[in-house]
Amino acid sequence: MSTLWRVAEVIRGVPETESSRTIGLRVDGLNGNLAGQHIDIRLTADDGYTAVRSYSVATAGMDELLEITVDELANGEVSPYLVRDLMVGDQLEIRGPVGGWFVWLPTDPNPVQLIAGGSGVVPLMSMIRAHEASGNPSQFRLLYSLKSPEAGFYREELLTLNQGSPKLTVDYVYTRKVPEGWPMAPKRLTAETLLASILPADMAPDIFICGQTMFVETVTEWMVQAGYPTASIKTERFGGTGGIR
Repeated sequence: MSTLWRVAEVIRGVPETESSRTIGLRVDGLNGNLAGQHIDIRLTADDGYTAVRSYSVATAGMDELLEITVDELANGEVSPYLVRDLMVGDQLEIRGPVGGWFVWLPTDPNPVQLIAGGSGVVPLMSMIRAHEASGNPSQFRLLYSLKSPEAGFYREELLTLNQGSPKLTVDYVYTRKVPEGWPMAPKRLTAETLLASILPADMAPDIFICGQTMFVETVTEWMVQAGYPTASIKTERFGGTGGIR
């Protein structure tokens, strides 16, 4: 973990959705990152004005490469540039990776329940990828709440893993639009739907929840009321007041 600013070179940029982009970075001297950590990115204008934003890392490893996925905010100071204007070969100032609590380690033996709202899937994807790359046989399950299929990140990769990995199950909840042939209409996430789509409390899973603040708080409350120990639940949230809708 580093708290010093360093230079990262952009080595790839791939659209995830109409408003988001996965960005690959090479950071000289980086010794990898833990699954679930984030980095800070600092942009500096010609007049010296700076803006710093935090972005979860979507990958986990022990080398000089990492990826972030950025969702563009309409009035954002940093995300529109990263999604629309940043080019391969450009350089960014970054700090990190940062974080030692909202992380999954390959030595953790417990089953894991991941719950994501929208772009909150990014740090959870780093955990999924680290788990798949490890020899850890524990069961992982992801519940991914989305407005529509088009809003999903890592769609093809998650589809492939869900169909082919014995260690991962992926469940989706669509709140506004469902895929063609989906067996149910779009609906808001409820406590009943949540509890029917996650590992039961008697399996004692480690739980990681990430999304907008109201989403995280609501889901956490439902799980505690259902008997999941508070100590087993780790949360990461980002700005905005978007809830279960």
